[in-house]
Order: sequence, then structure tokens, then C-alpha cells
Amino acid sequence: MRLLSYFLSTTALLILCIGCKDSPGKSESDTIPTVIAIDSIKIEEEKRATEIQKDTFRLTEEKAIDFFFEYQQNLKTTKVRMTTNFGSFVIQLYDNVPYHKANFIYLTEKGYFDYTQFHRVVKDFIIQGGNSDDKKTAQKRRTIGRYLLPPDTRKGHKHHRGTVSMPSSEINNPHMLASPYEFFIVVTKPGSYHLDGDFTPFGRVVEGMDVVDKINSQPVGKGDWPSQNIYIQKAEVVE
Repeated sequence: MRLLSYFLSTTALLILCIGCKDSPGKSESDTIPTVIAIDSIKIEEEKRATEIQKDTFRLTEEKAIDFFFEYQQNLKTTKVRMTTNFGSFVIQLYDNVPYHKANFIYLTEKGYFDYTQFHRVVKDFIIQGGNSDDKKTAQKRRTIGRYLLPPDTRKGHKHHRGTVSMPSSEINNPHMLASPYEFFIVVTKPGSYHLDGDFTPFGRVVEGMDVVDKINSQPVGKGDWPSQNIYIQKAEVVE
């Protein structure tokens, strides 16, 4: 009997141990969700950091030329449509002024020109756009960066009527570097050729010149600022 009792006790203990191996606890399958959760958090943090880095990218004098050199390599479009509160017009950009072309398309795709204004209108001469007294425009400039572009005046382009050109910065600028956020359109017939050599033509209006003329006919006040705001409601790349 003692032998039978010992055998039964040993058998019961063995069964109990085997059962413990299958009981809930820290099994391999239980640790997997923890590992996945940690990896997911790490991935999300890396993604967010990348997005923040992209958002905080700023153009500077040192970065601009290299940036636009790379940017223009993949450009497949040469047209931008601008819609104003007087109608829309289309600008055809010149391929042989790559930095100015790339700059204009980059600002368009960043949404910079949206809700800026034609802030200077000189009768029978030009309309000039890309600025505004709105604080949002200044904020856009701070976000994109502070930089100028070198002039590119020897590509054979003249300031004919409809030519789109880039004004030079007025602040401490003996080399006539271009102000990248603004542009002007010539309305003079047949053109304003005294501007040749000083400013960089980088495109021309190919559709909607009547809209440009209508803007040029608006009444202006002191400093050639239009009496009523003339907004660029939308600028978009034309594929």
C-alpha cells in the first residue's frame, strides 16, 4: 500500500507540473504585443521627427542656389495660372533661366502667392505682385526663408509687353540681386526695353493679357498702391 500511495503521489505531482507549463503567464505569445507596441511608438516618433525637420527647412543665401539647382532637375511643367479678383492669366516660364523658373514654381507649390496682392500698379508700364500688408504673407516668407537670387540677364530675353520679370531687392543690394517673392509684368506697348540688363525676365503671359491690362487700369493712390486691393486668389501649376 505504501508503494502504491507513493506511486500515486508522484504521478499527481508530475501531472500538476505539466499543467503549469500550459497555464497563462509570461508565455512567448504574451510578450510579442509588448514588443510590437514599443516598435510602433518608435516608428511614430521617427516619422514625427522627420515631418518636423521638413517643416522647419528654411532657404538661406547659402542654400538657395544648390536647392533650386536640384529642384529644377525634376520639373515637368513650365506654366503657372494666376487667378485674381479680375480674372485669370497664364504665365509660360523660360527654361534657360532655371533658378528663377524653379523659384517661381516652388513658391507656387508652397502656396506662397495665394492671397498676396498686386501691390504696385504703374499706368502703361507694369503691375507688380507677390507682396501684401497682410501678416500672413510675412509669416509665409519667414517660413520659406530669407534669400535673394543672382540676376540672369544675358539669355536674350527682352522686356516685351507681357514679359514677367523679377525686381531687385531695394535693401543694401549693389549687385542687383533679385527679390524672389515678387514679380512684375510689363504692359507697355511694345515693351519697356530700358529695363533690359538690370532685371531678369523669366517668363511671359501667354493667356489672359486682357486681365493684366484691366489690373493696370485700376485707380491707384500714394506709392502706386491700388485704391482697392487686387488679390491673387490662387496660383497653381498647369500640367
